[in-house]
Amino acid sequence: MKTLNFNFYKPVLVLMLLMFTGSLVAQTAEQQEVIDDAALAKAAFTKNNPNMAELFANAEAYAIFPNVGKGAYIVGGAAGNGAVYEKGKLVGMAKLKQIDIGLQIGGQAFRQVIFFQTKTELDRFKEGNFELSGTASAVVLEEGKAKSLEFRDGIAIVTMPKAGAMIEISVGGQKFEYESLE
Repeated sequence: MKTLNFNFYKPVLVLMLLMFTGSLVAQTAEQQEVIDDAALAKAAFTKNNPNMAELFANAEAYAIFPNVGKGAYIVGGAAGNGAVYEKGKLVGMAKLKQIDIGLQIGGQAFRQVIFFQTKTELDRFKEGNFELSGTASAVVLEEGKAKSLEFRDGIAIVTMPKAGAMIEISVGGQKFEYESLE
């Protein structure tokens, strides 16, 4: 019976271990960048509308997507990464994907926050199959203009334009993925 020479496999095992830990560090660095950007986005939301501070403080939970990019030529799409907070504590990371179709052209970047009024809605989001249809309405927060915010089915959405220009009359929806940090 032939025995394995582990000295031969040591460099391979070390290389695999380094590659694995390197990907974990890269993922953590990417997550930290999203978390840092989410803090800046939260500050921008509250600076443009001081009433937003009360929403952040009183909501059961919220998901902040600090950098959502959207582009369209008839068919459009958007994507972004975000951080999820429950009672002000970071509990997870999320991904946003959006597809829509209609009369649209252009590109833009925006911030988005989803407020969850109840734990039930947050739990639905955490299940990973949460979707917002075209019937979900978002309040667009513009500098210096306070808009009223209403919860619909336990959810309120606020967006803030960052850059770009887009003309659109479209129908679509957003889908989210959630990853717990706990």
